[in-house]
Amino acid sequence: MEEVSRLNYQPVTKSFFNKPTIEMAKSLLGQVLIKETTEGVTAGRIVETEAYQGPDDQAAHSFGNRRTKRTEIMFGEPGYVYTYEMHTHCLVNVVCERPGLPQAVLIRAVEPVEGLELMYERRGDKKKKDLTNGPGKLTKALGIIKADYGRPFFERPLFIAEGTPPASVTSGPRIGIDNAGEAKDYPWRFWETGNPYVSR
Repeated sequence: MEEVSRLNYQPVTKSFFNKPTIEMAKSLLGQVLIKETTEGVTAGRIVETEAYQGPDDQAAHSFGNRRTKRTEIMFGEPGYVYTYEMHTHCLVNVVCERPGLPQAVLIRAVEPVEGLELMYERRGDKKKKDLTNGPGKLTKALGIIKADYGRPFFERPLFIAEGTPPASVTSGPRIGIDNAGEAKDYPWRFWETGNPYVSR
């Protein structure tokens, strides 16, 4: 994909996030995730997501309405950043649904569209497709950190901009949640069919 100027990037409006969680997971595909830092601007087109449906979803951090310092942001308004650390990696999620219903969408993979050199600096000497083809990889490449927790995705410096929807979307079970009972089989992972940056 061609490099695009940061001048073209405008955050989506807050109302973009007023969607049910499953719909949000699909709607995020093709949108552009951007992080502006003092080092520069990096951006990636979202090609893979996973929906986590809160209280009734055993794979969700907020299963059973579990309200902790970590999950607090999920109980608020949609469109905010939920970051957390897993195995030393930072993962980034979009808070969904109405206040009080803690649901979110994990951004699993992006296709680089801007700031490739900076992504290589952060990620090391990788094949291009390995820079951002996983939830921990993309945050490192884009400079998304745990301290971004609670930011609005509709304002700079970490935001989502309008992109190009995929021609075709595939769905299947989520990844890495083997201890989540029957929830491990829910087909709540969505990806752009055939995109080389999808995690697996």
